[in-house]
This record gives sequence, C-alpha cells and structure tokens, in this order.
Amino acid sequence: MTARRRAGASPSIPEAPPGVEVFDRRVFLVGGVVFALLMALSPWYGFHRDELYFLDAARHLQGGYVDQPVLTPLLARVSLFGVWLPGLRLWAALAAWATIVVGGLIARELGGGGRAQLLAALGTATMPALLAVDHLEGPTAIDLLAWAALAFVAARVARTGDPRWWLVGGVVLGVGLANKHSVGFFGVALVIGALLSGGRRLVLNRWLLAGAVIATAFTIPDLWWQAQHHWPTIAMTRQLNQENGGLKNVGNWVAGQLIMVSLALAWVWVAGLRFLWRSQRALWRALVWAYGLLFVFFAATTGAKIYYLAGAYVYLLAAGAVAIEARLSQRRGRMRNLLCWTALSTAAALPLVLPVLPAADIGWTYAVNQVPGESVGWPELVHTVRAAWMSLTLGQRAQAVIFTADYGEAGAINELGRGTGLPVAVSGQNNEWWWGPGNPEATTVLAVAPGPRDVTGYAAYLEQFFTSVRTVATLTNTAGIHNQEWGGHVYLCTGPRRPWGKLWPALRHYD
Repeated sequence: MTARRRAGASPSIPEAPPGVEVFDRRVFLVGGVVFALLMALSPWYGFHRDELYFLDAARHLQGGYVDQPVLTPLLARVSLFGVWLPGLRLWAALAAWATIVVGGLIARELGGGGRAQLLAALGTATMPALLAVDHLEGPTAIDLLAWAALAFVAARVARTGDPRWWLVGGVVLGVGLANKHSVGFFGVALVIGALLSGGRRLVLNRWLLAGAVIATAFTIPDLWWQAQHHWPTIAMTRQLNQENGGLKNVGNWVAGQLIMVSLALAWVWVAGLRFLWRSQRALWRALVWAYGLLFVFFAATTGAKIYYLAGAYVYLLAAGAVAIEARLSQRRGRMRNLLCWTALSTAAALPLVLPVLPAADIGWTYAVNQVPGESVGWPELVHTVRAAWMSLTLGQRAQAVIFTADYGEAGAINELGRGTGLPVAVSGQNNEWWWGPGNPEATTVLAVAPGPRDVTGYAAYLEQFFTSVRTVATLTNTAGIHNQEWGGHVYLCTGPRRPWGKLWPALRHYD
C-alpha cells in the first residue's frame, strides 16, 4: 500500500488516509478457523472449575456477584444446551472470532491495507492469551473483545474526528462492565491519555458524556446488588490485591506480558507502540498512555494476574502491522517468513493453552498454566463424594449437608452430580457463601477439601467447628494429574460446636 500522509506528519510514520482501505475479507476467514478449532477442542478434558461455578451462579441469577457482574452467568443461563461443554463454550469461541475481526478493523482504521489487516488478524488469532481464555466460558473472553472494540472506537474517532462514535463506545463499555470491571480502568486510562496527548476537544464533549451515561446504565444491576450486600467486591478486591500486588509479583508480571502474544510477533506490538506514540493524533497516542498507565497499575495491584492487560495487545498488534506493512510489501518473502515463524511459535505454545494432548500427558504443563490440569478429574470427585454420602445412614443424611472448601467443588457436585442422589452442596468461597448454609440445623457435615488446603491442615481448621473430624475418602483422578484437587480429602464432621447456621458467618472467604 502507498501510505497517504497528512501535511506536517512525519514521513516515516504512515498516517490514516482521509478515507479507509477496503476491508480484507480474509480476516473473517482467520476468525472462522480459530472458531472452528476452539469448538472442535471444546469437549476435551472437561469443565474448568470456574465454568462449574458459573453454571452454579446461573442457577442463582441475580444483579451481581462478589467476583463478577452478571453477564457470564446470564449467558450460561440462557444457553439452550444445558450442562454440555460445546454449548457452554460456544460464547467464548464466538468472542474469539469477533476479537480477531475487530483486530483487523483496528488496523484498517489506523490506515492499514489488506496485508496489515491480515497480519493484525493473524497476530490476534495466535495470541496464547486469546487461545487460552477463549477456550473456556468466562468473563475474560468477552473482556478481550470489549477492550479491542473500545480501542476500535477510539481509533475511529481519531480518524474521522466525529465524537458521535462515543455513543457506540458507551454501549461497548457498558456491555464490558456488565461482564467484568477491568474494562472500566481501560476507559478511564484512555480519557486520561487523551488529555495528556492534547485531545481535550475529542473527549470533553457531550457525546463522550452521553456515552458514559449509557455505560453507567449497564452497571445499575451490579451496583444495586453490591449496595444491598455491603459492597463485597471491594472487600474481595482489597484482599486479592494484598495477596497478589506489590513488588513480589512485578517480575512475574513483566515476564508474563512477553507471552501474551506469539513470541515471533513480540517485535510487532513493540513497533505498534512506537507507531502510535509518534503519530500526530491524540487518541492514537492515548492508546499508548492507556497501556503504560495500566501496565504500572496492574503490576502494582494484581501482579499475579498477568492476563489483565491482554486486551491491549490486540490494538498494539494492529498498530504494529500497519507500521511494518510497507516493509513487508517490499519483499514477498518477508511476509512468508514472518508467518512461518509465527506458526512455529504458536505450535510450540498450543499444548500449554489448548487441550491438544491426551489428559494423561499434560502434567508437565501445570507449572506454567494450571487451566488444562484444573479441567481434569471432576467426574471422579463427584463419584468419590457420592460414595461417601451413600455410606451415611438414612438418619445422618436427613440431617446432613455437603460443604466444600471452594466453589469448583460445589459447582461440580451441583452440576455434574445433579440427579445422582446428592443434595445441593454449599461452600464458603465467594458468592457461594451468600447462597447460604443449606440446612441451618444440620448435625452432620460432609466436608470436601482440595490437596493444597490439606497441606495447611484443613482437618485442623474443621476441628475448630466440630468435635469429631474423620477422613473418609481421598481425591484423585484417573489421568494422574496432580492438580489442585489431587490428594484432597472428604471428611465426616459431627458434633458441631455451635448450630451449623450460626457457624456459617465464620466460614466465608474470598479468593
């Protein structure tokens, strides 16, 4: 492509043209290939612990939750597929397709031709972060899409000078906030970046204010629920920041950003940073400011959550693709070589982010990415708990509850164990606690705890509340994966030191 430049712009930086380039339809094909791949792999292994929790949350549909707004449980609730992995994960696969398409659209808004749009789509499609999170149903899949779509709106406002696009941005931000709170930080950082870049006129206007009002309207159910429950998300966030924030995780945070994108394309998003920063458009530079501000903010507060900034790499890859398009056009072999190296680095990352190996062969991946390993063993856990439950006498079962240490175990029992004779399990973790203790007069508690909790003495913890705590089963899985549940136990707890319903407040924990 021959870049058209505005008068006064740096000749080394391609600016967006007065019009836009024809959209390269191959971008849709790239998104379609990833969608097909994710759907083909969706039945492998099993549910992740978070997915089981979302299904549980869907059965308790409400305006908000301790650890998320309503959108993900709502999608699980309106699904027509029930407790079926491909049906549940369809939403995430669709989000992946849309994110890839938006990546191509961003490149187009930044002045990129067909080659840049295609490279932006391929770069997004091969992001290990996108493949990992969009394989599972959860808020992060839609969060990536919301970040990319909001960046697209900013790029379009910059190119057209039409602030009415902030109304679309308000809808994007609102849907994103109804899904996960982190996109709100991106929106704020983007406005701050625009002000720092001299884009005051583009953001301090009635259209952005109207967009903000639209976005706020989407948050009303969550805000109402939070107010009614004494703002539990703030308490949880404060606790998580104490555990994950600070200098202790800064090294992991920085290293983690290097694996958000295919290693072969790391230099492309760096080129995108340079391209946006050197541009003459305030909102393009604002995207760099937003990345830098949030890089520091998330490193200091949630350093262990390396994927919090993943959405920013979609627009950085798009900008980088535009920056190097002319160079790739000069010699056809350069594009081919870049794609070959990208394919190789993506293939090397696949076992870490997608279920492409037999479950019994993924133990070595657990130290790098726990998600595949945490998708193994749930049917066995339900079978073990059911055997322990059926070993109780009829009299014990009439006055018993199943209590789990975390929401994954509760979700597994309640979703995979439905119709097997097991009662609804309760848990003290996150929103599960708010759904109550079950029978408040229970005299027998069958407690389930994962391995790491046992290492720290979960039996001793239970003895604070019961006079008798006895191990009746051990948790394993047929794949032999030493995941979080491996080596955990099922405990028979009797003789509550206080009525079960009065013990319940002490059992709440957020993590």
